Amino acid sequence: MLKIGTLKLKSNLILAPMAGVSDLPFRLLNRRFGCELGFIEMINVRSLSYKMRKTKKMLSTNAKDRPLGVQIIGCEEEFILKGIDVLGSYEYDILDFNAACPVKKVARRGEGAALLKDPKKLHKLLKLIVNNSKKPVTVKIRTGWDENSINAKEIALASQDAGVSALFIHGRNREQGYSGEVDYDTIKGVKKALDIPVIGSGDVFSSELAKKMLNETGCDGLLIARGALGNPWIFKEIKEFLKNKKTVKKPGIDKIADVMIDHMNSYVDFYDALHGIRRFHKFFAWYTKGVPDVRTLREKAFRTKTKEGMLEIIQSFRKLTNV
Repeated sequence: MLKIGTLKLKSNLILAPMAGVSDLPFRLLNRRFGCELGFIEMINVRSLSYKMRKTKKMLSTNAKDRPLGVQIIGCEEEFILKGIDVLGSYEYDILDFNAACPVKKVARRGEGAALLKDPKKLHKLLKLIVNNSKKPVTVKIRTGWDENSINAKEIALASQDAGVSALFIHGRNREQGYSGEVDYDTIKGVKKALDIPVIGSGDVFSSELAKKMLNETGCDGLLIARGALGNPWIFKEIKEFLKNKKTVKKPGIDKIADVMIDHMNSYVDFYDALHGIRRFHKFFAWYTKGVPDVRTLREKAFRTKTKEGMLEIIQSFRKLTNV
């Protein structure tokens, strides 16, 4: 069991917020395969404050989509407070603050990972959020800005002092982005220094890598991001591997095709036919990753604009040699 503030979780495997990915259909699909806590994709507090239509769509949820986390990003107190106020009319369970996003345009605004360079400001913002949120507050960080400024332990202690209920840490610095090796030692140091739960992130692509993260860092849970792209089975696989030391057999092509159809239909229903299929293009590539002789189908998938066309491509996918 993992406890984050007042929220008690049976599973310590958490679905990360991913830009352009973590919408309601994606979360519901992963919940079917063992995900308990899932996050809405990162939302800028300015967008929240302005109540933009796109932001409202991102915040879409339903009764089956619980427990639910919302991740916000920003660096201006005024808009952070306005954002929290707007969220008061939505149903969710955890409020996470992003101090980890490595994207250049985000960092240039002083947001995301840029806050790792200013621990005092981050501490002040976190305290503001904790004092004004009715939900448990968490923070996501990286190991540091670059290899010469690995300050995750300092940031983590300041975050705990500000009153956060848990800390998510990606085991790379901002300069690395998503390349290079995961720094398990720094995550381990953060875990040893804190009294609150520490959830590790980075390269959790398989049951073996999940176990490696837990064993080498001692962290309390795992934040699964890219490992869930086209692979909702990862939650079930990791649970079985950790509990019974058994490797779950990967799904065959028919099973993958069935899930793709469900996913595609949910996108068409949630958005509309045109936008739903457009958003599904990248998922077709993720679902079919590593499958032999799929290149031609992928090219067709990225060109198709209709539900009927995509369904025909998925049915053609069934005819490929089983994985």
